[in-house]
Amino acid sequence: MMPSAGAAELTSLDLPDASAIQRRVETLEIVRPILVVREPAASKAAPSDAVLPRSRSENLGRVVNITLASIGLVLASPIMLLFAFLVKLTSPGPIFYTQARVGLDRRRSARRPGVYDRRTRDLGGRPFMILKFRTMQIGAEKNGAVWAVKRDARVTAVGRLMRKYRIDELPQLVNVIRGEMNIVGPRPERPSIFSRLCDDIAEYPLRQQARPGITGWAQVNQAYDTSLDDVRAKVRYDLEYLERQGVAEDLMIMARTVPVMIFRRGGW
Repeated sequence: MMPSAGAAELTSLDLPDASAIQRRVETLEIVRPILVVREPAASKAAPSDAVLPRSRSENLGRVVNITLASIGLVLASPIMLLFAFLVKLTSPGPIFYTQARVGLDRRRSARRPGVYDRRTRDLGGRPFMILKFRTMQIGAEKNGAVWAVKRDARVTAVGRLMRKYRIDELPQLVNVIRGEMNIVGPRPERPSIFSRLCDDIAEYPLRQQARPGITGWAQVNQAYDTSLDDVRAKVRYDLEYLERQGVAEDLMIMARTVPVMIFRRGGW
């Protein structure tokens, strides 16, 4: 199944490659202050190696994800065009918002103790640029990146509607077609927050053993993150997903995502 003309326009966006993203992350993203409250060192548990991802066919998974993402782009294109118009009409700035995120960590499975890796600094996974509809005003993070909160003054009127129904996430179907994400998987985090969460939650890096997703087992069970405790709870769901991952599990989570979007569960 090939994406529509509208989808083709999206896929042709000039997104930088991984090396360019990593250079950008190292020069800009890492130095920004992130408001993440740290726990005392004594309270942090050692990471568990007992979490073993269930094996799955990479080729079958890619075929399923590309097919479903292409169909999704065709079906969602009228909604996406409508909200692209509304974003442009109601607030100055670009329609789409791109941001560096941490993706799949292929080094974890290949890593051997005591072997020096001469490659560039490990960010925890392959960096990529995530694509979303812009929901906030320009300059929303001029004082540093922070988690969004309910009734966040930075969110535009159209952005608030998109966040309630998760419509702002639809452009990530392009990331799926590009191979940077799956439809189902742990949600990717930006490198600066990722590094701090790895310090506070020992199991957090284990999430990167699966390709990140638009939706996931954590997302259908919990709302947006507002605190470190929310992230800790989602990590438990993500690790559960790793142990059960597969096409059947993905289809079940996709089916459970639909009522989350329609009935606005956890969206604000």
